[in-house]
Amino acid sequence: MEVKPGYKQTEVGVIPKEWGVTRVSDLVTTGPKNGYSGRSGKEARGTPTLSLGATTSGSIVLNEDTVKRLDETIPAQSDLYLKPGDVLVQRSNTPDLVGTTAIFVAPAGVYVYPDLMMRMRFRDDVTAHFFWRYANSTDGRRFFFSIAAGSSGSMPKISGEKLRKMPLPSPPLSEQRAIAEALSDVDALLGALDRLIAKKRDLKQAAMQQLLLGQTRLPGFAPVRPAYKRTDTGVIPEDWNHDYVENFAHIATGGKNTQDRVEDGKYSFFVRSQTVERINSYSFDGEAVLTAGDGVGTGKVFHYINGKFDVHQRVYRISDFTEKANGYFFYLYFSTHFYSRIMQMTAKSSVDSVRRDMIARMLIPLPSTVAEQTAIAQVLMDMNAEMAALEQRRAKTSALKQGMMQELLTGRTRMV
Repeated sequence: MEVKPGYKQTEVGVIPKEWGVTRVSDLVTTGPKNGYSGRSGKEARGTPTLSLGATTSGSIVLNEDTVKRLDETIPAQSDLYLKPGDVLVQRSNTPDLVGTTAIFVAPAGVYVYPDLMMRMRFRDDVTAHFFWRYANSTDGRRFFFSIAAGSSGSMPKISGEKLRKMPLPSPPLSEQRAIAEALSDVDALLGALDRLIAKKRDLKQAAMQQLLLGQTRLPGFAPVRPAYKRTDTGVIPEDWNHDYVENFAHIATGGKNTQDRVEDGKYSFFVRSQTVERINSYSFDGEAVLTAGDGVGTGKVFHYINGKFDVHQRVYRISDFTEKANGYFFYLYFSTHFYSRIMQMTAKSSVDSVRRDMIARMLIPLPSTVAEQTAIAQVLMDMNAEMAALEQRRAKTSALKQGMMQELLTGRTRMV
């Protein structure tokens, strides 16, 4: 392989000539050190400890999902307590999670890490951040896969001895700082997008609650003196109706099997999953709402389509809407209320399958005119489109970050 001028071939790949290759053992003052092997209790007592899932986000965020409680209290002088800048690596987990790495940015002297994590304390923050970034890059993940692949037992494992020998590129500290700043800027953008998406999601949920039950009326549809009535579907406007699904739509299941799917098929194929498969045939052409008839998606998987598609034999298709109902309005109400209905109809904590009458005899509140239903549907459809655009932008930014990491952490793109 020809190496372009200014670069050299090393055990970590092609890197700039000014860079060196170092090992984790040369950079740390402590570790890799395994965490605490005690049990975690369910009550809020003893010392807080991180859960294994804490490393999957990249930097430790403290919340009820990432912090558990130990049955006992760890002595205050224990070196198991974490400090800001500590790097945590999962030493044992499933192949896709073993080696996941995070940096601890929370307050010092508070949290203990479990024994399936290893902690490393680096000589300075710059190298800690560089290692954290490199460990989560393509090359870093490849190294973890390689040293975990030969481990014995049912779960892949990484030993502290092998982790200490891990080679990684070593740019000058000034360039490491520049790389860290560039990637931190992208992280800040991703964080801002996450907050904006969460805000928009909350606004959409509030708008759905208000509009689908008539608590807020759109301009041109509200009477001068609004009045409300109590019904089996809750309190709705006096001029609204409610009706059973079977009175304004056709309900049936599909006829295809999962093995009928075709990668890169021409038409949408709805199975019992949130993922829409593809197929080269279609049995239906028009507007429809789909929901899983059984499986893990029971009462939780919903789709809306207007076009050519096919349906799995255990997926319900609700279609052929009469002049009473707007299909998208129905989809919005049905997808947010159906699960609670089927849970009320069973004594179990989960539902194995959906019977046709669960759908057919479900009461739906309906604005008296399809025009109002359509207006409500359009407002919420626009909000969904805005959310989708933001999520697409976030996905592109995340992909850009991965590309930047690969370029910057290997020196293919320089920050000098």
